[in-house]
Amino acid sequence: MRRAHDAGATLIVNDRPDIARLAGADGVHVGQDDLSVDQARRIVGPAAIVGLSTHTEIQIREAGKTTATYIAVGPIYGTVTKDTGYSARGLDLIRTAAATGRPVVAIGGITLARAFEVLDAGAQSVAVISDLVTDGEPERKVRLFLDRLAR
Repeated sequence: MRRAHDAGATLIVNDRPDIARLAGADGVHVGQDDLSVDQARRIVGPAAIVGLSTHTEIQIREAGKTTATYIAVGPIYGTVTKDTGYSARGLDLIRTAAATGRPVVAIGGITLARAFEVLDAGAQSVAVISDLVTDGEPERKVRLFLDRLAR
Protein backbone atom coordinates (compact mmCIF):
# COMPACT_ATOMS: atom_id res chain seq x y z
CA MET A 1 0.00 0.00 0.00
CA ARG A 2 2.74 2.44 0.95
CA ARG A 3 4.61 1.75 -2.29
CA ALA A 4 1.46 2.50 -4.29
CA HIS A 5 0.92 5.79 -2.49
CA ASP A 6 4.61 6.70 -2.71
CA ALA A 7 4.29 6.30 -6.48
CA GLY A 8 1.18 8.50 -6.55
CA ALA A 9 -1.15 5.57 -7.20
CA THR A 10 -4.54 4.71 -5.77
CA LEU A 11 -4.94 1.06 -4.85
CA ILE A 12 -8.27 -0.59 -5.67
CA VAL A 13 -8.73 -4.30 -4.91
CA ASN A 14 -10.89 -6.30 -7.31
CA ASP A 15 -13.90 -8.25 -5.97
CA ARG A 16 -12.72 -8.57 -2.35
CA PRO A 17 -13.70 -5.82 0.09
CA ASP A 18 -12.35 -7.91 2.97
CA ILE A 19 -8.88 -7.97 1.41
CA ALA A 20 -9.16 -4.27 0.56
CA ARG A 21 -9.90 -3.43 4.17
CA LEU A 22 -7.17 -5.69 5.57
CA ALA A 23 -4.64 -4.24 3.14
CA GLY A 24 -5.65 -0.66 3.87
CA ALA A 25 -6.41 -0.19 0.18
CA ASP A 26 -8.14 2.93 -1.05
CA GLY A 27 -11.14 0.93 -2.18
CA VAL A 28 -12.67 -2.04 -3.92
CA HIS A 29 -14.23 -2.77 -7.30
CA VAL A 30 -17.17 -5.16 -7.45
CA GLY A 31 -18.99 -6.79 -10.32
CA GLN A 32 -22.58 -7.74 -10.91
CA ASP A 33 -22.10 -11.16 -9.28
CA ASP A 34 -20.09 -9.95 -6.26
CA LEU A 35 -21.25 -8.31 -3.05
CA SER A 36 -23.48 -5.30 -3.64
CA VAL A 37 -22.02 -1.81 -3.46
CA ASP A 38 -23.70 -1.23 -0.09
CA GLN A 39 -22.42 -4.53 1.32
CA ALA A 40 -18.90 -3.76 0.10
CA ARG A 41 -19.06 -0.26 1.55
CA ARG A 42 -20.04 -1.62 4.97
CA ILE A 43 -16.81 -3.65 4.90
CA VAL A 44 -14.38 -1.06 3.50
CA GLY A 45 -15.91 1.95 5.22
CA PRO A 46 -17.82 5.05 4.16
CA ALA A 47 -14.79 6.98 2.90
CA ALA A 48 -13.45 4.18 0.67
CA ILE A 49 -13.77 4.11 -3.09
CA VAL A 50 -16.30 1.53 -4.29
CA GLY A 51 -16.60 0.95 -8.01
CA LEU A 52 -19.15 -1.17 -9.85
CA SER A 53 -18.97 -2.93 -13.22
CA THR A 54 -21.95 -2.51 -15.55
CA HIS A 55 -22.71 -3.85 -19.00
CA THR A 56 -26.24 -2.65 -19.83
CA GLU A 57 -28.37 0.47 -19.53
CA ILE A 58 -30.47 -1.24 -16.83
CA GLN A 59 -27.36 -2.05 -14.78
CA ILE A 60 -26.18 1.56 -15.16
CA ARG A 61 -29.55 2.88 -14.01
CA GLU A 62 -29.42 0.58 -10.96
CA ALA A 63 -25.80 1.60 -10.25
CA GLY A 64 -26.93 5.22 -10.17
CA LYS A 65 -29.18 4.35 -7.21
CA THR A 66 -26.24 3.06 -5.15
CA THR A 67 -23.41 4.79 -3.34
CA ALA A 68 -20.89 3.67 -5.99
CA THR A 69 -18.03 6.11 -6.27
CA TYR A 70 -17.65 5.35 -9.97
CA ILE A 71 -19.30 3.21 -12.61
CA ALA A 72 -17.25 1.01 -14.91
CA VAL A 73 -18.81 0.20 -18.29
CA GLY A 74 -17.92 -2.34 -20.90
CA PRO A 75 -16.71 -4.08 -22.74
CA ILE A 76 -16.69 -1.02 -24.96
CA TYR A 77 -14.87 -2.89 -27.74
CA GLY A 78 -14.29 -6.58 -28.28
CA THR A 79 -11.79 -8.12 -25.89
CA VAL A 80 -10.32 -11.53 -25.19
CA THR A 81 -8.93 -10.61 -21.78
CA LYS A 82 -12.07 -11.44 -19.81
CA ASP A 83 -15.26 -13.13 -20.94
CA THR A 84 -18.03 -11.09 -19.36
CA GLY A 85 -20.72 -12.78 -21.37
CA TYR A 86 -21.36 -9.48 -23.15
CA SER A 87 -20.40 -8.43 -26.65
CA ALA A 88 -18.87 -5.04 -27.40
CA ARG A 89 -21.17 -2.35 -26.03
CA GLY A 90 -19.88 0.72 -27.89
CA LEU A 91 -19.52 4.37 -27.00
CA ASP A 92 -23.23 4.94 -26.35
CA LEU A 93 -22.95 2.95 -23.14
CA ILE A 94 -20.34 5.43 -21.92
CA ARG A 95 -22.68 8.31 -22.73
CA THR A 96 -25.49 6.62 -20.80
CA ALA A 97 -23.25 6.11 -17.76
CA ALA A 98 -21.93 9.68 -17.95
CA ALA A 99 -25.51 10.94 -17.67
CA THR A 100 -25.66 9.55 -14.10
CA GLY A 101 -23.19 12.22 -13.00
CA ARG A 102 -20.83 9.58 -11.60
CA PRO A 103 -17.27 9.22 -12.86
CA VAL A 104 -17.10 6.61 -15.61
CA VAL A 105 -14.32 4.09 -16.23
CA ALA A 106 -14.38 2.49 -19.69
CA ILE A 107 -13.07 -1.04 -20.04
CA GLY A 108 -12.72 -3.63 -22.75
CA GLY A 109 -10.59 -3.42 -25.86
CA ILE A 110 -9.25 0.03 -24.98
CA THR A 111 -6.07 0.89 -26.87
CA LEU A 112 -4.01 4.03 -26.99
CA ALA A 113 -5.51 4.76 -30.40
CA ARG A 114 -9.07 4.42 -29.04
CA ALA A 115 -8.58 6.09 -25.66
CA PHE A 116 -9.37 9.63 -26.78
CA GLU A 117 -12.72 8.71 -28.36
CA VAL A 118 -13.63 6.88 -25.16
CA LEU A 119 -12.77 9.94 -23.08
CA ASP A 120 -14.60 12.21 -25.52
CA ALA A 121 -17.71 10.03 -25.09
CA GLY A 122 -17.73 10.87 -21.37
CA ALA A 123 -15.39 8.47 -19.58
CA GLN A 124 -13.08 10.02 -17.00
CA SER A 125 -10.63 7.16 -17.21
CA VAL A 126 -9.83 3.93 -18.99
CA ALA A 127 -8.94 0.46 -17.78
CA VAL A 128 -6.38 -1.20 -20.01
CA ILE A 129 -4.85 -4.66 -20.01
CA SER A 130 -4.12 -6.13 -23.45
CA ASP A 131 -2.70 -3.00 -25.05
CA LEU A 132 -0.15 -2.71 -22.25
CA VAL A 133 1.40 -6.11 -22.91
CA THR A 134 1.13 -6.60 -26.68
CA ASP A 135 4.63 -5.38 -27.49
CA GLY A 136 6.42 -6.97 -24.51
CA GLU A 137 7.28 -3.58 -23.02
CA PRO A 138 4.48 -2.80 -20.56
CA GLU A 139 6.38 -0.07 -18.70
CA ARG A 140 6.99 1.83 -21.94
CA LYS A 141 3.34 1.45 -22.94
CA VAL A 142 2.07 2.64 -19.56
CA ARG A 143 4.28 5.72 -19.86
CA LEU A 144 2.87 6.37 -23.35
CA PHE A 145 -0.68 6.20 -22.00
CA LEU A 146 0.16 8.52 -19.11
CA ASP A 147 2.00 11.00 -21.31
CA ARG A 148 -0.62 11.14 -24.07
CA LEU A 149 -3.69 11.11 -21.85
CA ALA A 150 -2.49 13.84 -19.50
CA ARG A 151 -4.62 16.83 -20.43
